[in-house]
Amino acid sequence: IMGGSKVSSKIDIIMNLMDKVDNLILGGGMTYTFKKALGGHVGNSICEEDKLDLALEIMKLAKEKGVNLVLATDTVAAQIVPSMEIPDGWEGLDVGPESIASFTKVIEQSKTILWNGPVGVFEMPKFAVGTKAIADAIVKATANGAFSLIGGGDSVAAINQFGLADRVSYVSTGGGALLEYIEGKELPGITAIRGK
Repeated sequence: IMGGSKVSSKIDIIMNLMDKVDNLILGGGMTYTFKKALGGHVGNSICEEDKLDLALEIMKLAKEKGVNLVLATDTVAAQIVPSMEIPDGWEGLDVGPESIASFTKVIEQSKTILWNGPVGVFEMPKFAVGTKAIADAIVKATANGAFSLIGGGDSVAAINQFGLADRVSYVSTGGGALLEYIEGKELPGITAIRGK
């Protein structure tokens, strides 16, 4: 599960994960770059206009590699609207109930879960519903035997805010470093410990 606002800040990670995952949920602000690339109207939502081709490339690569790429289909913008039709002057602040249902279904069927980034502005209770649903689904999957890894400052803040940190397998505050390690990159601290 990848959340956050920018595709560009996580592109290397997303591309490298394509060979390692069966399902990839992309949520949060980066959703709107993908929706705009598909011809959607995203209102005033966060959107990297210069990354629209990249979003299309990611979707194509996922299809080629057989990765189930799951994007939000509805959005809370002070009203629930299709993610492809956010009105002018409005901004997507959370995923809607349809997206929550599809994300939850994928999470609950997964055996290994990596969560990096919320899917809404969880700091505001009104827009924390989607992120809380993600956390609850991860807890349920963990209780059913999945290994769950929560990585990154915002994801850790969310899991702690909801009081669920003790109900997942592992919480790592090093989000970027964790993702780089999973990608297979050498981390200076680990290299030093190993004495290389």
